[in-house]
Amino acid sequence: MNQTPEIIAAVDLGSNSFHMIVCRIQNGQIVVIDRLREMVRLAAGIDDKKQLSAEIQEKALACLTRFGQRIRNIPSSCVRIVGTNTLRSAKNASTFINNAEKCLGHSIEIISGVEEARIIYLGVAHSLAAEKEHRLVMDIGGGSTELIIGKKFEPLYLESLYMGCVSMSLRFFKSGNITKNIINQAKIAVEQELEPYINRLTQMHWKYAVGASGTIRAISKIVHSQGWAENGITLESLEKLLDYLIEAGHIDNIKFDELDPERTPVFTGGFIILYVTFKCLKIKSMRVADGALREGLIHDLLGRIHHEDVRTKSINALAERYHVDQEQSSRVLITARYCRQKLTKDWLLNTEEHSQWLEWAAKIYEIGLAIAHSSYQKHGAYIIEQSDIAGFSHQEQQLLSLIILSHRRKFPYEQLLKLPTYWHELAMKLCIIFRLATLLNRSRIELTEPFNLSAQGNIISIEFDDGWLHKHSLTHADLLQENEFLAPLDYQLNIK
Repeated sequence: MNQTPEIIAAVDLGSNSFHMIVCRIQNGQIVVIDRLREMVRLAAGIDDKKQLSAEIQEKALACLTRFGQRIRNIPSSCVRIVGTNTLRSAKNASTFINNAEKCLGHSIEIISGVEEARIIYLGVAHSLAAEKEHRLVMDIGGGSTELIIGKKFEPLYLESLYMGCVSMSLRFFKSGNITKNIINQAKIAVEQELEPYINRLTQMHWKYAVGASGTIRAISKIVHSQGWAENGITLESLEKLLDYLIEAGHIDNIKFDELDPERTPVFTGGFIILYVTFKCLKIKSMRVADGALREGLIHDLLGRIHHEDVRTKSINALAERYHVDQEQSSRVLITARYCRQKLTKDWLLNTEEHSQWLEWAAKIYEIGLAIAHSSYQKHGAYIIEQSDIAGFSHQEQQLLSLIILSHRRKFPYEQLLKLPTYWHELAMKLCIIFRLATLLNRSRIELTEPFNLSAQGNIISIEFDDGWLHKHSLTHADLLQENEFLAPLDYQLNIK
């Protein structure tokens, strides 16, 4: 994208609430022009078999239909929609996502817990002054809790814990009763989740703590209104709130004007997470930030628009970590770009994004060699699909993994089927281009002789100067074999 768009939007499909934010970019500043939130409580609709109930899906889709009315006509390049913990874990999430995308008019990305933490930090950091000290950021969601240590706009340590206000409330306070015994059980559960990370989190010498999202904001409003704290949230104010909850004895008896009635059923579970974290990490006080995941999505989207894409930074880091031969990567990338350019008109590959996928793949397609030469494409694909890679959604990692896996030998058609259906045709074309680029550079010598490439539907024609194929008999043999590999995909390679 060459110019900054006028309108951008982000949607956060959280385990407790769905949030939408629509912004206008005015003189380089982000101006919020619309903000919607609905408490869907998606995590409460998942059963023991990790299936989203029909009832909760219906409620969620009704909400997203309303969201879709606002963002449907915004270009897809200006919208980011992400699903978090519940959609990461639900076994029937793909069916729900397909229906949700129809309601919204845009695709949905499923992001990892660590990626969620990174984006949350970005949203929080942009809502605070750029201070020099390290800070701890905490976000309690419906199904997960994110803990991040960072400095200015850079996250330095990211964790996503499998506990949230909905999941904890369903586990310990489903009956509505609040007793000392139940609270002690809940506290132990939170301590168990935190235990592996306490030393690391306390030894990183952060100066102050910041909280984000609904649970922490609600607690902050309550302790202020009750006069239990003057600025932010303190441990003493949480002790007083704990006493209040025990005395109330039941969630129906929790009466605060500052507490949304919709949040009350999941409030106690979220409170216990915050209280125990204060105790374990020795937090004395916590500020409350306005920014969170959706604001982070807006800033991350702007970064992509302005060619400051964290995904490229992540790919470069992977290439360095696995000591990839960058001279070979450059040769493959030059050829891949040339092939895409030649097929732009025939295959409608005319966006920067199409070049970006080929560039990322070229930089890291040989990372599997760090494990073993045999079937290195499988090792590389596994690393990409299973790693936490900043900036990438699960679906994006699957696409990149597919391009790497399919660059040699038989095409892994079953891997293609894991992708959203609307990516299938594009993914196949990108894979074919990348296969040709790696094949033509197999000798690891710069490809100086020109060749021509064109396509008519599924028939690809590659033409070399007279005598070139005779001089490069091994490449000729590889191209003939490639035609056999492409045949099951209904593609044909004409070699001239």
